[in-house]
Amino acid sequence: MLAAALQAAEYGWHVFPLRPADKRPALHSQTLCPRTGDCAGGHRKWEDRATIDPDRIRRAWAERPFNIGIATGPSGLVVVDLDIVKAKDPKGTPDGVTSLQALCERAGQVVPTTYRVRTASGGHHLYFTAPEGIRLGNSAGRLGKHIDTRAHGGYVVGAGSTLPLGAYEVTDPTDPVPLPRWLQEALQPPSRPAPEVPTPEGTRAKGYAAAALRGELRNVSTAADGTRNATLLRAARALGRLIASGDLSRTEVEQALSRAASGNATQSQRYYDDVIRRGLDWSITHNPATRGRA
Repeated sequence: MLAAALQAAEYGWHVFPLRPADKRPALHSQTLCPRTGDCAGGHRKWEDRATIDPDRIRRAWAERPFNIGIATGPSGLVVVDLDIVKAKDPKGTPDGVTSLQALCERAGQVVPTTYRVRTASGGHHLYFTAPEGIRLGNSAGRLGKHIDTRAHGGYVVGAGSTLPLGAYEVTDPTDPVPLPRWLQEALQPPSRPAPEVPTPEGTRAKGYAAAALRGELRNVSTAADGTRNATLLRAARALGRLIASGDLSRTEVEQALSRAASGNATQSQRYYDDVIRRGLDWSITHNPATRGRA
């Protein structure tokens, strides 16, 4: 295991220990972090601790026969994982190898020749060098049935590792070739049109209040997935102060924020309207201009 880990590091691939005969990282969790050694400055996860330093690798693998994890992002790799058919799959479901062959035929390409590892289950890992200037993430099924990919934020079990089902073995030692452009394009998420920034309809607000309303509408309508709810709540609280001061009416703020939240929505409109209502209520209640009013 130590020799295989060192060999991976010689390729420039960042490795970290996996539990013996397992795919899971052998590193401590954040809740059990001792805040010493590598984690002296704060907990470091497996991707942060993956290394090509031979001394660190020797120290780690001297403890136990750990399996080898290869952090694909730091290693500059995109690994295409061709999985086998599962017992629960409907009859006739293609495996990853068949799906890739079909994908290549449709694209008018041949199956790339590159560094290849046979997995313990009988699948295959095809290693490619990642394209420069483009950050690809992990994917599941985007290229085809039983085809996954690992790039930034992912890892694969390296050659030399063993599982109860068998070992990970190199079947083609060819140096990894650059990810073909046609595969790169297939893996890039489709570009989303720039969201339309709504404008307040019929607002009587002027000056600072009108500018503040336009700014918060822009923030909400352009908020990235995963941040829209928090952005909407902050906008409601900010605009609630202008309602309390009499610079904006509550009706126009509620309607404008509701329209802004509806673009690229990931929740129901009722949910967003509730966020707006709670944000405005909180802001108006805690504003010095309204605090203490009957």
